[in-house]
Amino acid sequence: MNATSVDEEFNPSVHVYEPHKVGLPALRPYFKALWQRREFAAEMSRTNIRGAHTNTFFGQVWLVLNPLLLALVYYLLTDIIAGGSTKVDAGLRFAHMCGGLFAFYYFSGAMTAGAASVVGGGKLLMNQSFPRMLLPLSAVRTAFFRFLPTLVVYVAIHVIVGLKLHWQMLLAPVFLVLLTIFAAGMGMIFAALQVYFRDTTSFLPYFVRIWLYMSPVLWFAEQAPAKFKGFIQYNPLYSLLGGWTDLLVKGHVPEWKMWAGAVVFAVAAFLIGSLFFMSREREFVVRL
Repeated sequence: MNATSVDEEFNPSVHVYEPHKVGLPALRPYFKALWQRREFAAEMSRTNIRGAHTNTFFGQVWLVLNPLLLALVYYLLTDIIAGGSTKVDAGLRFAHMCGGLFAFYYFSGAMTAGAASVVGGGKLLMNQSFPRMLLPLSAVRTAFFRFLPTLVVYVAIHVIVGLKLHWQMLLAPVFLVLLTIFAAGMGMIFAALQVYFRDTTSFLPYFVRIWLYMSPVLWFAEQAPAKFKGFIQYNPLYSLLGGWTDLLVKGHVPEWKMWAGAVVFAVAAFLIGSLFFMSREREFVVRL
């Protein structure tokens, strides 16, 4: 018996897996399946939280302590660089950095975890059939629950440094929702790119650090450095984080351009990210 007949006897059906033709799936069944499996994504998120010990007391303390220490370091550095000449109240500046850094690290954590979700879930993809978009969305959910304790800490800092609580703070969650939508879209874009270019996640930390310095975290939105003013409006985080800190920290309602920019960037990132992700996800298993 030759080798071919042996293969046919023990493997009567031979499957050859090739890259799927790029294209969108049927959207209505896809989103129906996505909704039906939402608990699956939530359980993945809870598992990741337990695995990282962030559901424990000390785990949550570190989630808060890490960006808080960074805020203190950045505050000292900017104060030294400014030579004490800044006219902005020290308490206001520190509260601004804390509020901005907490939100920025929520965004960067959601985007980075989303970028690694598909490649990191390779075995799950090979053994289960489900809408792959659940993976980056689950990563965003995880980042959100890791972010929640920092809100309590920010309110405490807000009061300790002598800032008043104001009704405008109630509008800040609008920018938080838009930031979440933007993070989900960016996470899906980088998750798909990571399948094709495995060094994407190695590049992301540098990209994120540059993005931090170009966003209104270490400086106020209306006090953007002169070198940034020519193109700062094209930075999505300028409007997303600028609106967030204006409402949360200073109690100022942003002008309509800030609202419009935040909505446009958030919706555009989510639409582009989801369409790009869905158009590629049927060949993820082959690429992995």
